[in-house]
Amino acid sequence: MTARTARAARGAAGRDTSARVRPARGTGEDGRIMLLTAGMVALALMIVGMVASATAVHLDRKHLFDLADAVAADAADATPPERFYAGGAPAPAGEAMLTLTAADVEGSVRAYLAAHPGEAAGLDGLRVVEASAPDGRTARVGLAATSHPPLLRWFTDAVGGGFTVAATSSARAG
Repeated sequence: MTARTARAARGAAGRDTSARVRPARGTGEDGRIMLLTAGMVALALMIVGMVASATAVHLDRKHLFDLADAVAADAADATPPERFYAGGAPAPAGEAMLTLTAADVEGSVRAYLAAHPGEAAGLDGLRVVEASAPDGRTARVGLAATSHPPLLRWFTDAVGGGFTVAATSSARAG
C-alpha cells in the first residue's frame, strides 16, 4: 500500500476505515438480543417467585409442626387432676405414671388452641385431624392447615384455595 492509498483509506478524520466491516442493514438479526434478554429476565423472575413460594409453604409447615409439638406436649399431661386424685383414672398400662384417654387428649388440644390463638396466627383453616392416646401413655396430635404462598395467592385462590400442610406429633406422659 502506498502512502497515498493509505491516506485515502484513513478518510477525512484520519482514521483507518479499511479494516472495519459494517453489516448490511435489514439482515433480520437486529433486536433479537433484547428479546432474548427480556425472556431470560422473565424466566429468572419466575424461578425466584417459585422458590420464594416454596419457601413460604415450607415455613408454614414448620410453624404447624412447632404448634403440633406444643399441643402434644400439653396434651401429654391431659389427665384431669380431680379424676386422678379421686381414683377415677384407669390403672396405668405398663410403667406409665398417668393414663391418657383420647377424650382427655382431644379436650386438652381444643383448650390449648382456644387459650393460645396467637400461636396459630398465619395458619389458615387450622383443624385437628387426630387427637388420640394409642397406648394410654402417648398423646398423638395431628393438625392440618392451608398454606397460601404470597406470590402465588392469586393463582391458588382461583384454582384450589392453597396447599394443605399437615403435621403429626407425639409426646409421652410421665
